[in-house]
Amino acid sequence: MAREVRKFTQEAGYKPLDNRCIIVKYAPENLSEQIAAFFNSEFYVLQMCEHEIVLLPFNTTWGNLRKDVSLVLPYGDIQSVELEDDMLNTVITIRTGSDTIRLTTQQAALSDLRSSGVYATMYAGSFKNWHKENLDGTLKALAELGNGAS
Repeated sequence: MAREVRKFTQEAGYKPLDNRCIIVKYAPENLSEQIAAFFNSEFYVLQMCEHEIVLLPFNTTWGNLRKDVSLVLPYGDIQSVELEDDMLNTVITIRTGSDTIRLTTQQAALSDLRSSGVYATMYAGSFKNWHKENLDGTLKALAELGNGAS
C-alpha cells in the first residue's frame, strides 16, 4: 500500500487494513452521466479500515492525494454490497439503511494503462501498482460486508 494512503488514513484517526485499498470514482447513473464522467477526474482511494470504509480524495488539479476524508462508512451501517462488471470497470453498489452509494473501479487487467495505475504507481514510491495488486482481495472483502462477515 502507498505510504501516503496509510499515513493520511492513520492521521485521520482510522486503522487501515493492509492490502485493502483501491482507486475508485463515483459511478454514473445513466448514459448522459457516463459521457460527463468520462471527462471527470475526481478519483478517490477507497481504504478499508478496522471498523469502516473511508474515501480519500485526490486533488483534481495536481493529482496528488489530499489530506482529507470525504466519506466514512461504518461497517455496521452496510446492509449489502453488490459487484457488477461494466465493460472495463466494476461497479460497487453499497446499500445502507438510508443511502445507496455507487462507485466504479477500473479492472486489474488494463489498470497499468489507465488512471488507476497512474495514481497507484505515483504514490507507491516505485512502479508497483497497488490498485492492481489489491483489487481482487478488496472486492472480495467488500462483497462479504453485506453478508454479515465483517
